[in-house]
Amino acid sequence: MTGAEALIEKGIEQGIERGSREMLIHNIFTVLSERFSQAEVEPVRASLETVSDLTILTELFRIALHIPSVEVFLHTIDTTDE
Repeated sequence: MTGAEALIEKGIEQGIERGSREMLIHNIFTVLSERFSQAEVEPVRASLETVSDLTILTELFRIALHIPSVEVFLHTIDTTDE
């Protein structure tokens, strides 16, 4: 593999990861928006943007399905991202 091919491959991998991250954030926000008021959910977006790990975002998606409140979800983000 040439240097150029390696750079292209790395760029593709980064693009896929970025897209996956953006989709997970979108899906979490959608689930929370269905369950809670828009005013409650809006602060979540900024907090989710600080999470870069796809495994953590996947777990947050699962948590969003059952969490009792947005406040508890935000606390979960804060403790998960440490």
